[in-house]
Amino acid sequence: MGLALTGATILIAAVLLPARAEAQFGLRGGPLGVARFAVGHMMGLSRLRHSRMAVRSSRYRSAALRSQDPRGAERGQPANPYVLRAALTAQAALAGWHGGRRPQGWWRHPDGNYGWVGPVFWPFAHDDLTNAVVLGDATSLSLYGYGDIYAAIFAPYAATELAAYTASQGRRGRRVPTAETLCDASDTGGLPVERIAEAVQPNELQRTALDELASAWNAARDTIRAACPAQVPTTAADRLGLMRERLEAMIKAIDAVAPPLAKFTDLLDDDQKAKFEALGKGRRAALAAMQRKDVSKDAKASSACDPDSNPRYDEKLQRQYEQLVQQQWPANDIATTLRLDDTARARFEVLQDTALRTMQTLSACPSQTPETPQARLTAVKARLETMLQAVNGVADALDDFEADLSDEQKAGFEAIGPKRGA
Repeated sequence: MGLALTGATILIAAVLLPARAEAQFGLRGGPLGVARFAVGHMMGLSRLRHSRMAVRSSRYRSAALRSQDPRGAERGQPANPYVLRAALTAQAALAGWHGGRRPQGWWRHPDGNYGWVGPVFWPFAHDDLTNAVVLGDATSLSLYGYGDIYAAIFAPYAATELAAYTASQGRRGRRVPTAETLCDASDTGGLPVERIAEAVQPNELQRTALDELASAWNAARDTIRAACPAQVPTTAADRLGLMRERLEAMIKAIDAVAPPLAKFTDLLDDDQKAKFEALGKGRRAALAAMQRKDVSKDAKASSACDPDSNPRYDEKLQRQYEQLVQQQWPANDIATTLRLDDTARARFEVLQDTALRTMQTLSACPSQTPETPQARLTAVKARLETMLQAVNGVADALDDFEADLSDEQKAGFEAIGPKRGA
């Protein structure tokens, strides 16, 4: 799988990326240098047919954050959670960005979701943990990575746009949701206790253990909810700090549910364990069926993680390249605008290289889904710890870069992101 990804990425670099891309991205090493930049983004996009629907309506109401897809309900069909999530996060993320007038934001995840929604990082964190650990669906979780770190360094929002997410709710309601509302969206259903009980038919002792697991799961939600930002993070350091706090809260939540999860599963017999694990297989099969319906008959869903994928003829991967161009590192512009001396310029290059290296460790091409909930929990924790380590490394490099900058230079650096999104 790794060789297939590398081959696809290099092919993209050779076929799609012109020579000027090296200068645009500020990378050294020719096509291989550009390929290293692209590797973190060349991931599967077949989960949604069109993410454009996510911003079809320019109006946002916080009451829309509920676990139901209005389109599916109208047609009497099962809701597609990927379409729902893309719709909700896009409406929320873009409501405060340039007055909601932009059709899409460059920091959008490939599946249509947004990792940063105003001042909130990872708004559906608890929901993603439930899906990954209990139901074996780590799709949304696996897409968090380099792009979110980049968005933390070069924030797409201006200060006034971020402030709208913390302002008090008006009498008539507002198009921009509050940060509190976004953090509450982290739980769209919690642990599916009744589904588990229906599947395994627990005895009295097992039911007690299941209730204990449900209580731990709710406590995990509260732990993550407590890491919601009370104030708008106005600097890159603040935003990276918020990422660290959210990731640490998710890891703490994982550690808290591990013992009751092990206790419950240890009480199950082999037949019950198989039925419990079948819940995840059933969800993945249902999502695959929805995916097939969402993909047009004349369009082949492909992915750079798929060894049969040919990026030369894949419009989705080409659109991703265009998105990468928007996420280039403006190294020369920053050095000139901020009037960096040789030392500061060298430190900025270290920051850039440190961030770029996170793409290799946070590649979104997933490995095979572990069969048991405990194994999935271990895999999820490892992923979160890897991302936390990446964020800490970038934060340290940012601190070194800003150590000797003047207040004017720091203000100029913070203005880069909003200007590039204008």
